[in-house]
Amino acid sequence: MSDWRQVSLSDIVTRVTTKNVDGTNENVLTVSAEHGLIPQESFFTKKVASKDTSGYYVVAPGQFVYNKSTSKSAAYGTVARNLSDVPGIVSPLYFVFEAKDGGALPEYLELALNSSQFFGSLAGLLREGARSHGLLNVRLKEFYAATVTLPPPPTQARIVEVTGAIDDQITALDTEAVALAAVLRRRRADLITDGSAEVVKAEHVFDFSTGVRRTPERATGPYMTPYLRSANVGYGKLDLSDVLEMNYDPAERKKFGLQYGDVVVSEGSASANAVGMPAMWRDELPGPVCTQMTLLRLRALEGICIPEFVFHWSMWAYESRAFLDIAGGTNIKHISAKRAKVMAVRLPSLERQREIAADLDAMESALEATRAEAARLRKVRAGLLSGMLDRTIDVESAELEG
Repeated sequence: MSDWRQVSLSDIVTRVTTKNVDGTNENVLTVSAEHGLIPQESFFTKKVASKDTSGYYVVAPGQFVYNKSTSKSAAYGTVARNLSDVPGIVSPLYFVFEAKDGGALPEYLELALNSSQFFGSLAGLLREGARSHGLLNVRLKEFYAATVTLPPPPTQARIVEVTGAIDDQITALDTEAVALAAVLRRRRADLITDGSAEVVKAEHVFDFSTGVRRTPERATGPYMTPYLRSANVGYGKLDLSDVLEMNYDPAERKKFGLQYGDVVVSEGSASANAVGMPAMWRDELPGPVCTQMTLLRLRALEGICIPEFVFHWSMWAYESRAFLDIAGGTNIKHISAKRAKVMAVRLPSLERQREIAADLDAMESALEATRAEAARLRKVRAGLLSGMLDRTIDVESAELEG
């Protein structure tokens, strides 16, 4: 008989319902799919907990928390463990529990509860309509009834060892990426603000344009056209997973259509971190593709600058908060083309612009390669863990390919 078992979560854990009744514990924690159980202020940059935390659950060191919030990397939420040596508190929306003595190694349990096997079991128990607005409406009964693969303790330890070795590599790559990103930002600031270059107004270097306003009348028509909006613009990258369409007539397509090398900048947002966020258009989709009014479009003026310089200048303006400094508005900040046109640009020669772009592009490539390798290892880790849990990969002979 196999010594591997499939058990209900309730067989190996106990629910914890200790409340912060006196309100003295102010260590509010949150569960991040990427970082685990961490102080809320380090994740949100500010405390977003209720003023009255007497109803929050206390999480002792070593105890587990399940967050039902979903994301691209955590379709069924995330389970994390309090790895610190001090208790914290979490929202009552979370489930808190601890491992029973002799049930499972805590390190193994955290892995197993974030596996496709466990979440697949949980998904099979969820009633119709459980998913809503990024939060799974998981009931306690459903969660604790989900099944966990439980091998013998030595095998649990081996799974932890193999997975931990990959985690160490991923952590090293993530640390390297953070360091490279910091060096890149400093280098970009030094090159873009070089005091030897002539200072001119941005309108003499870039051609500015804003897109059209989205209106009900544009929802249909004979010239339905893909367009970019602020939601498509990330930090130096475009997210084209959800590109909408509206009607642009032929003249508007010509006026607002993107060209290779154009830089689109998020013109306004309630979040200061999003104001001025830029990305370059590189003909990722067949044209014409236009822009909505929520974006500024910056285009290199021929003979004066090159598209790569426009991109790196815009990245510097975002990273240095120069875009945010010129933004108007109170609750929602807006840059506006009028304000952006008078921004100061230190304009080197075209030859020097090409040198600057080559320098910074090489650093960008190194950073992206590091991030890509970390992403690859995360996929390797997920596949390896799944294979070890369903026994298609022999745990004892599992090796890291790197």
